[in-house]
Amino acid sequence: MEKPIIHILLVENSSSDAHLLRRIFFHADQEQWQMLHVERLSEAIYASRENSASTLDDSQIESRKQRRFDLVLLDLSLPDSIGLDTLKEFRGAVPDIPVVVLTGLDDEDLAMQALAEGAQDYLVKDQITIQQLVRAIRYAIERSEILNQLRDSEERTRQALAKEQELNELKSNFVAMVSHEFRTPMTTIRTAVDILEYNSEKLTDDRRTKYFDRIQNAINQMLNLLDEILFLSKTEAAKLEYKPTFLDLEKFCTELTDILQVNAGNQHNIIFTFNGESTQAQMDEDLLNCIFTNLISNAIKYSPPNSTIWFDLICKDGLATFQVRDWGIGIPLKDQICLFQTFYRASNVGVIQGTGLGLTIVKKCVELHGGHVQLESEENVGTTVIVTLPLQWLGG
Repeated sequence: MEKPIIHILLVENSSSDAHLLRRIFFHADQEQWQMLHVERLSEAIYASRENSASTLDDSQIESRKQRRFDLVLLDLSLPDSIGLDTLKEFRGAVPDIPVVVLTGLDDEDLAMQALAEGAQDYLVKDQITIQQLVRAIRYAIERSEILNQLRDSEERTRQALAKEQELNELKSNFVAMVSHEFRTPMTTIRTAVDILEYNSEKLTDDRRTKYFDRIQNAINQMLNLLDEILFLSKTEAAKLEYKPTFLDLEKFCTELTDILQVNAGNQHNIIFTFNGESTQAQMDEDLLNCIFTNLISNAIKYSPPNSTIWFDLICKDGLATFQVRDWGIGIPLKDQICLFQTFYRASNVGVIQGTGLGLTIVKKCVELHGGHVQLESEENVGTTVIVTLPLQWLGG
């Protein structure tokens, strides 16, 4: 089996010392070693970083073979740097290549300090033998590989722990949210059933109807919550399918507005407007319904009675731009960056009920269309959510 070539960078100001090291390498195994010699620290940093792993992204770093050098032999006395600062500066600029320090001083304290600063070994020039140099280089490379593997393992462990903590936090938030959101409708149902069961003879028909309506509304509230949870679980498990069909966006938005206006009653006025070119599109109607039902329902929920919700559509240049605008409580600036996170709710919602799932679902539905969503809001002024989707499906 062919031995791999070891690429070495020699950083040595003394031409005689450099010549001596070249001779040692020549006698060691001239086909196994390849060496580049520079005389200044700045040149060493430039040469090392030119094709170093520190300049590559994660997808490009597969092994040390992609580094230009496997090891650096570093003299501590250079024209542009002296002493341990030479090692510190090099390690700071190029942390991923092992370093063996060269020095003319047989100083044990200096050697220990060099090792503490990240050097793999410490060689005194006038004591170097072929066997010592070869052994130092091989051990330095091996130790560096082990350290890199340990660091990689530590990083993977850290990421796994962070992911586990995130999942545990999500579970805790989920349990807390479900407990809270189910408790209110369940209490409503239990109270209404108790009244109907034990005081039925004393109730008028109107009162009975009122309690039955409360039960029905509470059931619908729980069903909606279950639908949101099931929908989100599908997206997390990558089981939510995107099924584009041909539809007329203007007609779709008009019909959705009519349905939501009936649900809103006289408390809010929803106005749909359209501008632009043809509204023929290729989109997933169910996902669209989910997006804008959530957005308009939110606008209604967080707006004062008798206010207007604007639902606008502009079709132009192959894109459909939807806007849902309200004049409600708005969203504090500090909360806006987190609103699309699961279970997150703005700090000013007060007693207004909600799960913190709606905008998360909206974002996932928009991404399945290959679009994007953005939010503009000012506290006590109102909120505008802008959804931009391609008119035609770009998938395979």
